[in-house]
Amino acid sequence: MRTKIAVCFSFLLLVLLTRWSGVQAWEPTKPVEFIIPAGTGGGADVMARLISPIIEKNKLSPQPFIPINKSGGAGAEGFTYVKGKKGDAHTIVITLSNLFTTPLATGVPFNWKDLTPLARLALDEFILWVNTETPYKTAKEYIDAVKKSPGTFKMGGTGSKQEDQIITVQMEQALGLKFTYVPFKGGGEVCANLVGKQVDSTVNNPAECAGHWKAGRVRPLGVFDTERLSWAPGWGEIPTTKEALGLDIHYLMLRGIFGPPDMPKEAADWYISLLKKVSDSKEFKDYLLNNALKSAWQTGADYVKWLDGAEKLHKDLMAKAGLLKK
Repeated sequence: MRTKIAVCFSFLLLVLLTRWSGVQAWEPTKPVEFIIPAGTGGGADVMARLISPIIEKNKLSPQPFIPINKSGGAGAEGFTYVKGKKGDAHTIVITLSNLFTTPLATGVPFNWKDLTPLARLALDEFILWVNTETPYKTAKEYIDAVKKSPGTFKMGGTGSKQEDQIITVQMEQALGLKFTYVPFKGGGEVCANLVGKQVDSTVNNPAECAGHWKAGRVRPLGVFDTERLSWAPGWGEIPTTKEALGLDIHYLMLRGIFGPPDMPKEAADWYISLLKKVSDSKEFKDYLLNNALKSAWQTGADYVKWLDGAEKLHKDLMAKAGLLKK
């Protein structure tokens, strides 16, 4: 009799513990602020506004993710906002490489180590673009024209002393030419100004100019990578800048997600699990392929190690380009 009672009691206790732990499993209890430290229409903005409906469509969260742009100060507005949400479990931020470049260029009191690394989703490409109404069919034709008129040709880019300007200065130093660099708030605005002929060229991410390219408004001249984008449908015909110019410049940009400082571990684990489901979704995989982003899922210690290396790389690149805060 005692044995039966003990067994029944143990079973009841197990059921209660299971239910209790299920109730205690963390999940958002209010809408999640999804901070975008860049302007509308840029690569980070486009990706964040893709992720939010994927989460909703697949019922991955009981609460919605609300994209919020905070682009001021080359993303410093967004980063310092999230830094100030210490311990908060209902705020995340999508990051590009301004995670490194903004504090290095401006001295703003922020470092990626202030945040809680969640996951690296992808690495983004850079392409040299011109307006299709210009006579330049190849990168060599365009660069030859720039060399003949130093400082006359305008290169549009996102922010000052950020990724686009780093690549621009690398081109200037390697090829012995001079652009007039024109900064904008986001990649969408940059490509729109190329279409409108306010600038002569850009080094936009593929996603930022894809729509204008398909509409025949812009022309890609070279990709800043070690190989062609042959794995991405429709992008493989673009030569590398090494092929087109003999230019050994290659650069990939972070597309990652972070939480505020001291985000509770149970919340961080929930977001990592959620982001893995997003990363594995057909919608996200199709987006990466169609916009020539490299799938690069990474989390935990490996992600932290990569971030540390990326910060050192950007410090070196910016020092050589003369873009570090003095």
